[in-house]
Amino acid sequence: MSDAAKKIKLLQNSPSGGGVVIYFIGIGGIGMSALARYFHAKGAQVSGYDRTPTPLTGELEKSGITIHYHEDVELIPKEVDVIVYTPAIPKEQKELVYYRENGYEVVKRSDVLQWLTESSFNICVGGTHGKTTITTMVAHLLRDTGYGCNAFLGGISANYSTNFWSSERNVVVVEADEYDRSFLKLVPDVAVVTAMDPDHLDIYGTAEEVENAFVQFSQKVKPGGCLVTKYGLKRSAELKAANHFTYSLYDTNADVHTADVKVENGSYRFNVVGKDWQLKDVLLHMGGLHNIENSLAAITVAKYLGIEDKKIKAAVASFKGVRRRFEYVLKTSDGKVLIDDYAHHPEELKALISGVRSLFAEEKCTVVFQPHLFSRTNDLHKEFAESLDMADEVILLPIYPARELPVEGVTSDLILNNMQLPQRQVLSKEAMINWVKLNKPKLLVMCGAGDIDALVGRVKEVVSGE
Repeated sequence: MSDAAKKIKLLQNSPSGGGVVIYFIGIGGIGMSALARYFHAKGAQVSGYDRTPTPLTGELEKSGITIHYHEDVELIPKEVDVIVYTPAIPKEQKELVYYRENGYEVVKRSDVLQWLTESSFNICVGGTHGKTTITTMVAHLLRDTGYGCNAFLGGISANYSTNFWSSERNVVVVEADEYDRSFLKLVPDVAVVTAMDPDHLDIYGTAEEVENAFVQFSQKVKPGGCLVTKYGLKRSAELKAANHFTYSLYDTNADVHTADVKVENGSYRFNVVGKDWQLKDVLLHMGGLHNIENSLAAITVAKYLGIEDKKIKAAVASFKGVRRRFEYVLKTSDGKVLIDDYAHHPEELKALISGVRSLFAEEKCTVVFQPHLFSRTNDLHKEFAESLDMADEVILLPIYPARELPVEGVTSDLILNNMQLPQRQVLSKEAMINWVKLNKPKLLVMCGAGDIDALVGRVKEVVSGE
């Protein structure tokens, strides 16, 4: 075990921070910021770098964490115990290069999560989509019912306005990220697998390799542990555990499924049917049929942990969702609706648009989508086109590159030219906002994993007429 790992393990039981100094490269990332909050709450000296200021980095700074926004070796701490970086950071980033060349201990976020969870009861939620919502649901159910947990989330909980919280109970709920095979460093007592669709092919190469990684993840469940998987996944015969439960929205062959789903004022009321139990009149105030299915996974985990039915139902009813997961930015009395969502994979888009249709069947559905990554767009442009064709009108923004350099011939037009929908176009950000001013759509969905969320406030003002 490295010196840094030993210090961090000691820090877990130290109320004073133990003098540990930690520097984060890419501190504004959703997973990185959760770790930064954890160590700051433990009393460690935390600072970091990110490329641009965001509301999330602003909150970190308000809490007392020092952050700078341009690569500068002169600004970084030299007396530091461990440097944590996200794989989204380019290898040539100046600060990362400096620390590596000068013999510092430089580790990935996943390494730190591994250290933190080696001696805890871990509920790890993985899947190519749905994992953030289910992780947040599970963590909320455990917190709201009084069971208690530490939570490391991949999104901001709308109930608590944070992606991290702590508890005296030695239970950790963590989002198990498949990017860079990070989730294979976790050892779950309870694991959830939501989907194994092709994604991150820049890492895995093939769809089969993605599936192989999830099979490996399921095999990481501790002896006697529990595995919860969506019914009908590919390679389901290879997904095994001492306690294995499947869930499905409607398929009654699953161990857990729904019955009598009803729409009530933009919310859902339904029954949950297990093999030898039922939970009647469950109320979920989060939009999207896929979120009913997500709630089944969270409820299955809660039932496995022995939480009382009455408490589970109350917690589901009080769940406000996750920021940028079918989030109602605007919902007015005269019927204007603006929804913001993180969807950045074809299956997520399909679920999102289907969910919107289930709640607003009579309204024209306009979708503004910002593709994320050149590699993902190139790999899945036909699938993106098929999903977006489910809308009535689509505006595509230019691709958000994130960690990637442009790829010749790969633009948003690649998706556009594969679509069948007549009302479709590619617009710049400013042109899109001007389009909204001119056309004033009544039902507008904005989605993507890039920086499209920074436009939501401006669009809200236009749509609402503020």
